[in-house]
Amino acid sequence: MADAGIENPPAGMARITPYLLYEDVDGAVDFLTGAFGFSQRVRVPGPEGQTMHAEITRDGGVVMMGYPGPDYRGPKSRGGVTQEVYVYVDDVETHYVAAQAYGAAIIRPLADQPYGDRTYAAADPEGHQWSFAQHVRDVDPGAMPS
Repeated sequence: MADAGIENPPAGMARITPYLLYEDVDGAVDFLTGAFGFSQRVRVPGPEGQTMHAEITRDGGVVMMGYPGPDYRGPKSRGGVTQEVYVYVDDVETHYVAAQAYGAAIIRPLADQPYGDRTYAAADPEGHQWSFAQHVRDVDPGAMPS
């Protein structure tokens, strides 16, 4: 049983938070902050000095990440996509240009979608896919193509 007055979830965390696994957590944090504009919130070093857990934030959202150990095989080593993180940004065109300039691997170019978002998708160096979107118009779900 939790102590009275303890927030659940803790302050600054959503009830559902992605937790991504990376062979190189430090490299992932550096790339995600540089290419996609996240801010580092936490880095927890392991016994050998490399980061074992980290948290990054953007516009109130949090992504946690960690090092899973030597037996882990992520999207890059598996040769396939295992997930995608969808992130809303205020100016997707500026974000797209900045990600390209940083060297992000663009998977799907910037385009309007039938559900009302303007999006693009990119991969980080370990193969995790990220979609960035700006909602540009409201669409009646019944009017969307199937």
